[in-house]
Amino acid sequence: MIEYDFKNHEIADIVNNMFIYAASKNASDMHFDPGEDGVHVRFRIDGLLQDHTIVPLMYQRNLTTRIKLISNMNITESRLPQDGAIKSTINGIDLDMRVSSLPTNLGEKIVIRLLDYSQSANGLEFLGFSSTNYEKIKKMISVPNGIILITGATGSGKSTTVYTMLQTLNSKETNIITVEDPIEMNIEGINQVQVNSEIGLNFARVLRSILRQDPNIILIGEIRDTETAQIAVRASITGHLVFSTIHTNNSLSTIERLLDMNVERYLLSSALEGIVSQKLARRLCTKCKKLRPTTIYEKDLIYKNLKINVDEIYDVGETHCDECRNGYHGRIAIQEVLLIDDHIRDAINNPNLSRDELRKLVYTDNTITLLQDGLQKVVDGITSFSEIFKLIEIEDELDNKIEKEEIQEMMKKETEDTLLMEEVEENNNQSNSEIQTTNNEEIENNLQKTEVLDLSALQ
Repeated sequence: MIEYDFKNHEIADIVNNMFIYAASKNASDMHFDPGEDGVHVRFRIDGLLQDHTIVPLMYQRNLTTRIKLISNMNITESRLPQDGAIKSTINGIDLDMRVSSLPTNLGEKIVIRLLDYSQSANGLEFLGFSSTNYEKIKKMISVPNGIILITGATGSGKSTTVYTMLQTLNSKETNIITVEDPIEMNIEGINQVQVNSEIGLNFARVLRSILRQDPNIILIGEIRDTETAQIAVRASITGHLVFSTIHTNNSLSTIERLLDMNVERYLLSSALEGIVSQKLARRLCTKCKKLRPTTIYEKDLIYKNLKINVDEIYDVGETHCDECRNGYHGRIAIQEVLLIDDHIRDAINNPNLSRDELRKLVYTDNTITLLQDGLQKVVDGITSFSEIFKLIEIEDELDNKIEKEEIQEMMKKETEDTLLMEEVEENNNQSNSEIQTTNNEEIENNLQKTEVLDLSALQ
């Protein structure tokens, strides 16, 4: 925890120092949580919240007012949630941040999202795609029309991926228009529209107008409702390439979600070109990671999914350097890329097809699942098995019930073996302790006998 001198320094300087510190640590979010003893400041680094400092209660109002002021929020309104933005340069560091305030019983909670899309300017090859998935992505974005969806939870890197795709396609011969809420990155040569629901400027209304602006490529920031989904799909079959994001876990659930939004099957089957699903896993620190033997469960799971035998994998080391946090430094995307083919199109268009049948068509040998991509990155030493186990529902990824039971039985056996080893070790320790006690008693008896002999000799 860092202590700031609030008595001798202006609140503006302290806030600026917090921004600079967060940027230097590659934090994605800054949390200002009001409490009974003051404001608890936490930074999200590599996906985990970490304590930074505590602002005394007497300075809470000044801190909140300062942040709201530079975010262009209404500083007199504390009863309603507000959104704002900060774009500035402090000590040579360019800062682009999105600010959100939320009234709580102890005061206003403020969360600041630090935007860093420098990686998107590097190109698709730097986003962590496997060679197979990278070729699929290149083929996917080369089509003249259709809809491409990037899916994942909040904070999974969807915006970085979609902005990278747009920058790859951005040229003077192409008219690209986006509708976003909010606009997270300004891209030269692209027409970007900010949604404003208060005046009725929502996704659906902007989309209708965009179609009269002669676009080649359209980006819809997020598909949130049925109307937006239907307009997006219809736009993609009228000669436009449409990109959008949606909050689903994988390719199969994305198709099901769109059908639940009452998107017509015949439209979806002809419009959908590809789905990119992703999650973010923490990277192992290259200086601190160490090799360890794989467990029976890990070895079996890797073999079932990758068809390779792996005896050792990298994991977090016992000691950590100054550059990492608990053995991790930075994050890597775990991706699943589905390129829609004719078999999947026919399946989407068939209302009688069951979920299991659709799953078999989606997850063929040509599709690398999230689990397979994650395990490959574990084998390559990029991330740890515990990270993949935490991010992906492994049990749902297994092929059938028999395999699940085999894995559970192996885990049970592994646990029993561990307990047996511990019991043997405990018994050995106990035996050693008893032997030591016996030896100590014999030594003590011998000493007593020696003392008696010595006394007899003296007499």
